[in-house]
Amino acid sequence: MKYQLKCKKCGYVTPDFATWFRQNQACPQCGSKHSEAEYTTDYAKLRDVFKTKPENFWAYFDFLPLMDRKNIITCNEGTPDLERWGFLEKHASERYGVDCKVFVCRNDLNGGTQTFKDVAGALGASIFLENGVREYCVASTGNTATAFAKYLALAGIKFTNFAPSDINPDSVEEIRALGQEVVLSKGNYAQAKKEAADFAAQNHVLISTGNIDPIRVEAKKTMAFDFMRQLGQLPDVYMQAVGGGTGPIALDKGVRELQSHFSGLKTPRMLLVQQDLCDPMVQGWESARANGFPEGFENDYPTIANPLTKVSILSAGVPAMFPVVAPIVRKTNGDFLRVKEAELPSYARKVYDEMKVYLGPASIVCIAGFYQALAEGKIHGGETVLLNIGEGAGRASAFVEETKKACPID
Repeated sequence: MKYQLKCKKCGYVTPDFATWFRQNQACPQCGSKHSEAEYTTDYAKLRDVFKTKPENFWAYFDFLPLMDRKNIITCNEGTPDLERWGFLEKHASERYGVDCKVFVCRNDLNGGTQTFKDVAGALGASIFLENGVREYCVASTGNTATAFAKYLALAGIKFTNFAPSDINPDSVEEIRALGQEVVLSKGNYAQAKKEAADFAAQNHVLISTGNIDPIRVEAKKTMAFDFMRQLGQLPDVYMQAVGGGTGPIALDKGVRELQSHFSGLKTPRMLLVQQDLCDPMVQGWESARANGFPEGFENDYPTIANPLTKVSILSAGVPAMFPVVAPIVRKTNGDFLRVKEAELPSYARKVYDEMKVYLGPASIVCIAGFYQALAEGKIHGGETVLLNIGEGAGRASAFVEETKKACPID
């Protein structure tokens, strides 16, 4: 076999996704749902890919858990050209005396639904098609749902999203326009997750296992490969807005795979950003830091029952992945940062004035985080910084209007 799934907790090996699905996506030995894919492919093959300019992330097919290329579903996602944003470099130099290189991965340029979730949707649809899965469901605040709705529709697979009451109505409209279903919860994201789990159990429907889902992790890990391809090295600093946490989990996985062949690689220092109206991971990190990061610090974190944030796709008030994400950030000497949600339109206006592009609010949380990192002295001279921005403004019409009226940040 090209790959196998290995339990992170006890080491039990599941031979393929067909078996994984029959096991209810859990280790039959210890019950953990956290398994990682391992490959028999020679990682030296990556060097050949790095010499090309691939149309999509399927260029990394040998390192993805799909057996037959005929099952690939794609809209050309996962390999957008990294852009060097000089105005951010200028701000760092002139305001703080920090000479750094700043690259931006614009997932709004993906060919599917223009988000960071498109690679997961593409891989998920392909794996389901290969293994005869006919129906799937998730609980999602927006971008995951729209991506899976699009790609599963292309694969002829029925999809249902259980959404919290504060989901962006633009996302609901797009999912339904694709012929897929949205069930609107009367409660928050946690309630939507419970409703999805109940639906899956009662109707024997396959459901996402969340941020550690090996489908999502394997798809997103390819960003590490593509950063290496385009930069010739890994960035010194990696930044993104974080709600659930698949991004940093996947980046860590991708770097570990690269390290098996390319010597001397270090995992980028991770600076993860949340807005102040939904910042449980930041709060948990700050508490741990104040206490010297005691053993087991990652298991102590707050929850926010009803986040007041307007950034609906970052409204995860129960940070269930903090125990997984926090040790990764700690390992990289990274940090969690907080930005002010009220200032996001001003940062978005600055981006528009400089780059003539409107971005969604979650993407702007990351951009604001760059400014905050500089203010806190967390970016240093000579470093290469990679900002992974999650989505465009296609489903954020209200935020675009706020952007148009805002004054740009200094």
